[in-house]
Amino acid sequence: MTRKIVPDPPLPNTTTHPFGRCDAGHPPLFTVNPNIEAHDALVHVALYLRCAYDTGIKALDHLSDEGRGMYWSSLHSLEMAEGLVEAMLDGLESAPALKKPAG
Repeated sequence: MTRKIVPDPPLPNTTTHPFGRCDAGHPPLFTVNPNIEAHDALVHVALYLRCAYDTGIKALDHLSDEGRGMYWSSLHSLEMAEGLVEAMLDGLESAPALKKPAG
């Protein structure tokens, strides 16, 4: 087995990124802060996706039959995105050099 002398670089931190589109003609309302660690950002993404999915399940009760199929498609997309993010987090958290301290 060959050992690497130089470890893989850590994942980059976030950059400033505006979001919150609005058709009122003004710039986006919100901004992601810079320098958030990738692991922490992914944890929040996983939580936001889970919340969106859980909210969507409740919203299904209020939709007509015609809209349910398209809405289920959105829920499946949320679930796939959440699965991918959770798999990335599992990989990060199981890598010895990138384990976050408990607490």
